[in-house]
Amino acid sequence: MENTIFSLIPPFLAIIMVVLTRRVLLSLGVGIVSASLLLANFSLTGTVSIIYDAVKGIFVSEGSLNTSNIYILLFLIILGIITSFITISGGSRAFGEWAITRVKSRVGAQIVTIFLGIIIFIDDYFNALAVGQISRPITDRQKVSRAKLAYLIDSTSAPICVVSPVSSWGASIIALIGTILATHNITEYSAFSAFIQIVPMNLYVWATLAMVFIVALRNIEIGPMKIHERRAVKEGLVSDPNKPAVDKLQEDLPTSKKGSVGDLVWPIIALIVGVVGTMFWTGIVGSEGNVSLLAVFENTDVNTSLIIGGLLGLAVTIGFFIRQVLVYKSVDKSVFKKGVWAGTKSMLPAVYILLFAWTIADLIGRLETGKYLAGVVEIINLNHSFLPLILFVIACVMAFSTGTSWGSFGILLPIAGDIAAATDISLLLPALAAVLAGAVFGDHCSPISDTTILSATGAGCNLIDHVMTQLPYAVISALIACFGFLVIGFTGSTTLALLTIVVLLILFVIITSRRTKEV
Repeated sequence: MENTIFSLIPPFLAIIMVVLTRRVLLSLGVGIVSASLLLANFSLTGTVSIIYDAVKGIFVSEGSLNTSNIYILLFLIILGIITSFITISGGSRAFGEWAITRVKSRVGAQIVTIFLGIIIFIDDYFNALAVGQISRPITDRQKVSRAKLAYLIDSTSAPICVVSPVSSWGASIIALIGTILATHNITEYSAFSAFIQIVPMNLYVWATLAMVFIVALRNIEIGPMKIHERRAVKEGLVSDPNKPAVDKLQEDLPTSKKGSVGDLVWPIIALIVGVVGTMFWTGIVGSEGNVSLLAVFENTDVNTSLIIGGLLGLAVTIGFFIRQVLVYKSVDKSVFKKGVWAGTKSMLPAVYILLFAWTIADLIGRLETGKYLAGVVEIINLNHSFLPLILFVIACVMAFSTGTSWGSFGILLPIAGDIAAATDISLLLPALAAVLAGAVFGDHCSPISDTTILSATGAGCNLIDHVMTQLPYAVISALIACFGFLVIGFTGSTTLALLTIVVLLILFVIITSRRTKEV
């Protein structure tokens, strides 16, 4: 069943069930069981053994603890506790009151979120969670739906990271490009200069970022997003009260009336400084020879940085809570246990979903779904000029099916290099750009993607609501990017491709504006 068309069954089954049932854990569970059955050749005992091995692999790898996954889970719990105590200390309330005097419109709240997403480009996980934590009080006050907030976060996390050379993504991609260039004896440019040239060719990223600004500035609501935005504006409900958010606090927590903006801002600053500082430290330690900025980000330990930064942020948060207890006497110390439990419990749904998503991702990897999809590229016999478009579409499908952009471009980038070298070497960089763009789109839309899950977590949005409301915008951006990749494939001109993107976005604005007026 491995590396065959049957390997597509589990991811597609899980995705279809998510859409039809709106029950994430059930759908992922069905995908896990179906993948295990295929791997075990429908042996029940083999199926149970494979599932156990996959779940065990989340926590134990090669005889030692899998600290990467454990740290991510712990970071989520820490973030939930930080959120809980910021609420108790009155930081969220004070920040909301402060922000409402300065951010005086829904558009302003959304633009602030977008700029935060662009500025915090170090890592997509950190971006999604930190931007959500900072922006949520502002968007809630301005009656921006949580679904819209999740869309803004998701559209400025991975898209920014994939074009930033000083990010965990950029460093890894540059390393992959270096291997491809060495394999094909290409010496005209270095891996870093190749990456810089690829950046403007990543057409989905630019279409997506432009779309985010257009949607925020012109209040363009498409599909299910209309329902969420209208409910937020008319009823003041930023999320569907009948659907649980991924990280919604399950208990009413007491809130200090003497809290200040600092009770929210300083824990967040400590969190950011702790994560970024540790990323530099682990990158320097892991670098050999001459230490450069690129080497630092290539060798940094993101997950360790998250946990250390999270602990620093938590320590500062607890410090402000103690001040409210001992100095201001605005809350009782007995609230501490309640705050810890409420914060922990608020993140358990996200933890469960991530565990299931990691399990199915591992099983899909064993089925070699990615290799099968990549192989499809090699047997398609079309005009070479269609290569960027074909690779973009294949990467979209692969990342959407597997829920991982890293896994998709890890498999497809070398294959794209081989195909370009064997057909038309001038298409090498556009081909690599198309793979990166498609991988981001697929990961962007997949309900089993960890970045999708974390974006919903950061926004405090129901996961399925996030997926369904974001999908129309992402698909439109992808379709626009398709035309751009056709142009770049036939003309070799990045400028013409970008102009094509601009023209199509203008047409999108004109068409949606007319429809809005008609409505």
